[in-house]
This record gives sequence, C-alpha cells and structure tokens, in this order.
Amino acid sequence: MSWIPFNRHGGAKQRVVSRQSERELEREVKKLEELDEVSRKLYKDGKRYVEANNGLSKAEHKIVQDLKSSGICETDRQFYLNVESWEKSLDELDKNRQEMNTNIQKTVVEPMKKYSSVFPSVQSAIKKREQSLQDYNKTQAKYNKYQDRDRTGQNIVKLDTVKMEKNKKALDSAKEEFENQNLALRQDLPQFIDGRIDYFKPSFDALIRSQLTYSTEAFKTYAEVSSDLFQHSKLSEQERKARINQTLNEMRALSITVDD
Repeated sequence: MSWIPFNRHGGAKQRVVSRQSERELEREVKKLEELDEVSRKLYKDGKRYVEANNGLSKAEHKIVQDLKSSGICETDRQFYLNVESWEKSLDELDKNRQEMNTNIQKTVVEPMKKYSSVFPSVQSAIKKREQSLQDYNKTQAKYNKYQDRDRTGQNIVKLDTVKMEKNKKALDSAKEEFENQNLALRQDLPQFIDGRIDYFKPSFDALIRSQLTYSTEAFKTYAEVSSDLFQHSKLSEQERKARINQTLNEMRALSITVDD
C-alpha cells in the first residue's frame, strides 16, 4: 500500500524515538499492508467464484437447449429422451449450486468485506501516530534550541520562567500525546494481525464443507445422468470412459480460428 506514512525524521538533532523502535513498528505495518491485500483478494476471489458458478449453470442450460433444438433430437427419439433427462437433472444441480453460492457469500464474501472495512481506521491511527511523532520532534527541537541559548546579556532576560514553563508544558503535552498513540498502536497492531487466523479459519472451513457437499451431490447427479445416457449402450463402463477420454483429447487437439 502507498499509505505507509513513516518518515525517518533524520533532520532532528535529538531523536525522541530510537531507529530500532521505528523499524519494529514499520515491520508490523508492512504485515498489515500484506494482510489488507490478502483480505481484499479473498473478497474479490469469492465474488468471482460465485460468478463462475452462475456462468457454469448458464453454459450447461445453453448446451441442453442447443441440443434440443438440433436436428439430432428431431430424428433420434432416444437421444431426445437422454437430453430431457439431462435437463431435468440440471434443476437439482442448480439447487445445490445456488446453496453453495449462498454459503460462499455468507462465509467468505461478506466476512472478507467486513474485515477489509477495518483497515481504513487502522490506517488513520497510523497516520495520526506519525503526525504526533512529528509534532513531538518539533517541540523537542524547539525546547532544546531555547535551552541552548547563551545565558548572557539580553538572553538572560528572554529566558524568563514563564516562557520556560510554557515550552516545558508544550513538550510534555506533545510527549504524552505521542506516547499514548504509540503504545496503543504497538499493542493493537500485533493483536489484530495475529487474530487473522481465528477470523479466517471458520470461513475456510465452511467453504470447504460447502464445496464437499456440492461436489458429492453433483457427482451423484452426473453419475445418474451418465447411467441414463448409456443404459442402451453395448459398451462396458471402462470402454465408455475410454471413449469419453478419447473424445475429450480430440477436442483439446482442435485448432479453432475465428475470422475477423
């Protein structure tokens, strides 16, 4: 992400935060960046999964309709009945597929969308912490500069108690503001990142169970359709599988060109 706001604050004479401390926080923010990208990708992949399932359903129905309107169904009664059997099975397939799509929506798409919505507030907290650090550095530099003036001549008059107290209060306020934000961020970031597994795991478990249920039902349905299609065939099951594989290989070997 381009929103990582860290600056090196190299211009300050005295750093209020060590480089090691800043590098440690930067590593946590880098993990957060990667987590944000992964969660957004899972959200998009979940939506594409649902769209692909819907596309598969439309494609199957179109194949059946094309076959029913072809000349083969008009001349071959048995083939027509086989296609009819296939068409009826699509209703059950669509029901199972829609149930899986609903589960994907509830267990992957919606949780990932909700999870991704947290990152803008985390981004805001990081930027706010960075701004408070800049203010702290500036206030510290100003305070140091004021203290380092030569205490001779007119400077003695300028360095009165009221001004010193004002600068000290400003420094204390800037320090307290930064330390509060810094402590909260250092505690919350690792907890949020480590909590990703507990959040993602139920979604993945539910997705796998839904896929397993659909695949099992789809296999049963396709097996029944296959049995109906070949019930009058003299070929054995092994011969039918070999014939199907041969046909699929021939289709893959086709070179299809489209004229402009």
